Amino acid sequence: MRNYIFIFLFLLASMNASSQSKKFHFVQNKMGSPFNLIIVSSDSLNAQTLSNHCFSLIDSFSHIYSDYDSTSELSKLSINADKGYQSCSPALWELLVLSREAYEKSLHAFDISIGPLSALWRIKRKRRLFPDSTTVSATKELVGLDNILWNDAEHQVLIPNKNMRLDLGGIAKGYIAQKVINYLHQNGIDAALADAGGDICMGNAAPGLLGWLVGVNVPETTDDLMNRKLLLSNCSVATSGDAYQYIEHNGFKYSHIIDPRTGYGVSYQRNVTVIAKDGATADWLATACSILSINESKWICNKLHAELFISSLENEKLVIYQTSGFKQYWEKL
Repeated sequence: MRNYIFIFLFLLASMNASSQSKKFHFVQNKMGSPFNLIIVSSDSLNAQTLSNHCFSLIDSFSHIYSDYDSTSELSKLSINADKGYQSCSPALWELLVLSREAYEKSLHAFDISIGPLSALWRIKRKRRLFPDSTTVSATKELVGLDNILWNDAEHQVLIPNKNMRLDLGGIAKGYIAQKVINYLHQNGIDAALADAGGDICMGNAAPGLLGWLVGVNVPETTDDLMNRKLLLSNCSVATSGDAYQYIEHNGFKYSHIIDPRTGYGVSYQRNVTVIAKDGATADWLATACSILSINESKWICNKLHAELFISSLENEKLVIYQTSGFKQYWEKL
């Protein structure tokens, strides 16, 4: 649902955290983008072993949640739509329930049943075509998490229409990055960072440092950063924007971030950065706050104890909106 490279992590700064511990940086392509993993440890062999386990964990989750993998559990759920209730593994059920909660909390702006619209716009963008309104309206009829039936006692769902498709793209990466940090913590690593293509979860900062430095893009750019960087630890951050994926029509840019309530990509020129307590929340909030109005976005983030920063291009001028607590995370100049 959402682009991924809008947060730039300063991986090479202060690589030696102290005489006893070092930052070990590992990267593999996972879920369609580079997955960066930093482990702070005094034992290089242990760091390497743990990183291998982390990447295996990512693969196992991806095989459950991916809508690109036709053999994934999620894909099978969609393929068997309208064939009665289907049982879910504990891992899939947990993320589906989190997605259902996000749907309600986001005023229905975040909706994992958006799969048919995602597929439509993905195809049209590749062909540089703009879908006609009749096609968009017909596809939108297939979207709506309210239409899915839930059996909470048995961990089962019923998808009523064979053409409905679920898409966890706006929550799964943050969720998986958080699982990686949790796994490392359980194995004695408290200072670590997991970057799932821009959905970043982090534990403690390396010894001697105040936090992890994270930069945020200026709207509509791929390389220009805000003047100040974020200094973060023991939280998660996600940023959403449309500098890479959009389609132009009649002088408007329609983002790849689709509003499930209208069927069209949002036409705001904004970047949204969310800081939250966990990766899944930061991930879906970044998507939802790219769709909702500024006031709705701030209201939801305040309610969930998350912090929000929106940089918006309005009449060719950069306008900043943020929740009151966001400023505490900027690096001190």
